Amino acid sequence: MIQVRQLTAPEARESLDALGGVLADCVEGGASVSFMSPFSKAEAAAFFERLLPEIECGDRILLTAFLESKLVGTVQVITATPPNQPHRGDIAKLLVHRSARGQGIAALLMQHAEEAARAAGKSLLVLDTCAGGTAERLYERLGWNRVGVIPKYALYPDGRWCDTTIFWKNL
Repeated sequence: MIQVRQLTAPEARESLDALGGVLADCVEGGASVSFMSPFSKAEAAAFFERLLPEIECGDRILLTAFLESKLVGTVQVITATPPNQPHRGDIAKLLVHRSARGQGIAALLMQHAEEAARAAGKSLLVLDTCAGGTAERLYERLGWNRVGVIPKYALYPDGRWCDTTIFWKNL
C-alpha cells in the first residue's frame, strides 16, 4: 500500500535520514538531480535539512511516499516566486528509491504535487528533467507540455553531460 503525505518541518526533521537515503540512492543510480558522485547519505540528509526553513514558512511543500510505512519517494513544490509570478510554482526533486520503482509512486507523487500546488493558489507549474529519461516520459503521460531541450544544461553524477527538457502545466 502506497501512502503520500505532506511533511511539516518537524516531521521532515524527523525523517532526514530516510529522505537522505532516497536522495543518495537516486544519485548513486545516476540521477542528475544537482549532485555529483561521490555523494553520501549524510550529505543528502544535510540537503533536506537546509530546506526546513522554507518548509516551515510555506515557501516549499515537501511530499513523501511511503510503501508499507517505509519512506521511498519524495517531490517538492516550490511556492516562493517573484511578485509578478504569484500564480506559478516549480516542481523539484521527484525522487523514488530504486527498490520501489515501477509501482506508480512517481505518478502518485506528481498527482499530489499538482493538488498541493492548486491548494496553494498556483495555476501554472514548471519543471525540468533529463532528456530521454523515464521521468520525461512520465511527465508526457501526465499531460505536461514540453517547451524544449537545452543541450548540456547539467551533468550526471559521473560528470557526463545531461541535456534537459523543460515542461509546464496549467492546473
